[in-house]
Amino acid sequence: MSDYYQKNFQAYHAKTFAIDPTSFLEPLAARLSPEAFILDAGCASGRDLMWLKQRGFEVIGMERSPGLAQLALENAGCEIIEDDFETYDFSYLEVDAIVLAGALVHIPPDRFAAAFKNITSALTRHGNVLVSLKEGDGIRTDDDGRTFYLWQDAAARKLFGELGFMVRSFSKSVSKTGSGDVWLVYVLQK
Repeated sequence: MSDYYQKNFQAYHAKTFAIDPTSFLEPLAARLSPEAFILDAGCASGRDLMWLKQRGFEVIGMERSPGLAQLALENAGCEIIEDDFETYDFSYLEVDAIVLAGALVHIPPDRFAAAFKNITSALTRHGNVLVSLKEGDGIRTDDDGRTFYLWQDAAARKLFGELGFMVRSFSKSVSKTGSGDVWLVYVLQK
């Protein structure tokens, strides 16, 4: 699966970069102080980093795909960590918020809690997390061969609660890429 983003980073960038992220980033931004430091884990080509940076936040990105990481660096002009968020040690970072916009959709349920705990170890005491998941049941593989693990709202809320996070904002929206997918978007607080 990760090969898709490494081999098709230009096509993925072309398909997603022009999408306006205001509708899902604004609920997080509204909860943060103007000097907040934000990590975008799975930042792709830097669209959300750029949006946050333009609003005065300090940002850092992480991306596994070398091609997308390079585009993020060029687009957002900030530090980009090129690594895998399932194995990277986030505990040395100290951020006020984390953006996981579609970043965890390829993580199987049996690894989700561990990946989420690892990433959120970078949060300050009362930090916020934006996480978006695809709605549905089970697993779906798209025409590009990417496997998505689907979620129901009740199951996601239960897991977030078990991990020590409260839901502060929630919305549902249809994908802006035209796929028809429905996104569950949460702003969580530690």
